[in-house]
Amino acid sequence: MIDLLRNPVKNYDWGSRTAIATLAGHPSPTELPEAEMWFGAHPSGSSSVLRQGTWHSLAEVVAAAPETELGGKTVERFGSRLPYLLKLIAVDLPLSLQVHPSQEQAREGHARGIYVDPFPKPELICALTPFTALAGFRPPEEAATLIRGLGVPELEPVVAPLAAGDASAALRVLVEWPGDGRADLVADIARAASFAGGPENELVVRLTEIHPEDPACLAPLLLRRHELRPGDALFLGAGVLHCYLSGFGVEIMGGSDNVLRAGLTGKPMDVEELLRVTDPSRPALQVEPVGDLYRTPAPEFRLGRAVPGSGLTLEGGVPRILLCTEGEAEIGGHTLRPGESVFVSAAQGPVELRGQGTVFWAEPGID
Repeated sequence: MIDLLRNPVKNYDWGSRTAIATLAGHPSPTELPEAEMWFGAHPSGSSSVLRQGTWHSLAEVVAAAPETELGGKTVERFGSRLPYLLKLIAVDLPLSLQVHPSQEQAREGHARGIYVDPFPKPELICALTPFTALAGFRPPEEAATLIRGLGVPELEPVVAPLAAGDASAALRVLVEWPGDGRADLVADIARAASFAGGPENELVVRLTEIHPEDPACLAPLLLRRHELRPGDALFLGAGVLHCYLSGFGVEIMGGSDNVLRAGLTGKPMDVEELLRVTDPSRPALQVEPVGDLYRTPAPEFRLGRAVPGSGLTLEGGVPRILLCTEGEAEIGGHTLRPGESVFVSAAQGPVELRGQGTVFWAEPGID
């Protein structure tokens, strides 16, 4: 079956009042920031499918007939659940500095009550507009040089472990910085970064303005900066510390909502679990499409993109969500416009994509 979807929007403070609404042809600006539109079957925000004139929760539809909706290969590998979550993500303000656990860490941590899901959350972001992210640690000696270059003596407890090659110890110092000294430290960092100049220090200044008591404003000097152009994609595996700073894109991830925060947020942090999960040696990966597909090491998903007029036939056997982001596309008798989407069950045969629209699709990463 090919079913139209209705998808929830998440209103987080860092979102945009224009990006998602404008793409979908809704009134803009919106009253509340629209940060994400979810396309999937996660219990925290399941899409709905239109079948025989009635809307049904996609999560419930999948649970009722997993072999039909997901296919045998997907059920065998992931059980009776859709293993991925597709999103539109609109970033007007920086997200929290964060990291996600591996499969083993998620399963074990869920049993201890640390995580909401027993599943990992690998991610791939594909830019629709210029998109800026911080992801993966710089070489620690490089980070030490950049931070020492600010000329703030109070930061020596951060610089020293970096100079010795221990990024984890430096991260601990930042996240455990005493509360009564935070505001003064960040003010000193802001003045020094403003005087030093340069792209990374300009980002530091911006973060100090938003989080005036958080030493994690040093993130642009600790992590690598990634500037994505439309169509560029970045993969973030387990243990990769990251922060999205600005932009609009299509994001796909494992069907999980497990997050550990390391700063730039007012939400609680679990320091010991954060340090256990964060792996400074793991980089973010730039992903080039192979044909129409962005392939990653994650078995939970892969992302496809068809550009206007390309014409494409997708074979059946796996569950897919298709999203139009530009123009119009004909998919199995449905005409999709920007922001509109369909769910294609595994029982559906080959599906033809036609028209002059740009279409992204999500599918499991298993072959």
